[in-house]
Amino acid sequence: MTQVEQGGRRSSGYWYPEHRRPTSVDVLNLLRRYRAAEAAMRARTRSSMGMGETDLLALRLLLQAERRGEVLRQRDLASALGLASPSVTALVDRLVRSGHVRREPHPDDRRATIVVPTTDTDSEVRATLGAMHRRMIDVIDGMDDEQTSAVAGFLERMVAAVEHVDEHDDAAGAQHGA
Repeated sequence: MTQVEQGGRRSSGYWYPEHRRPTSVDVLNLLRRYRAAEAAMRARTRSSMGMGETDLLALRLLLQAERRGEVLRQRDLASALGLASPSVTALVDRLVRSGHVRREPHPDDRRATIVVPTTDTDSEVRATLGAMHRRMIDVIDGMDDEQTSAVAGFLERMVAAVEHVDEHDDAAGAQHGA
């Protein structure tokens, strides 16, 4: 008998399809599949744009700041990315050489410079990620308010569960060499 995929679950497909609520393991496995798919997408994006993960994160921060009408200095990038000053200088130098950003005088502080994404960078990111983002938004827009609220609440609680660290977690990790 062949297996039939139904809503992320396997069913025998014989006469009466299995209608069961997904278990916690099913949901965690789906989250793992999503994380793997997202990691693969980021790898494809890095490859197509010819840059590393930190470079892409820096571009995202710069583009977001630009949309909000804010300016970022190298030290702001360093702080946001958790990088030391020499590392962020090397990162910005790479992005300048590749034509993704430029350094400009700070509009309010003549001693400082800001890092600004180029117009081509915004277009490249939109071309590279635009269709995928539209598909993701379509999935969310296809849900009713109750479903959207349930998913948002679930994800908020999962983030809290993953970010929560207590002494018991630290001690168990140390005992097991984690």
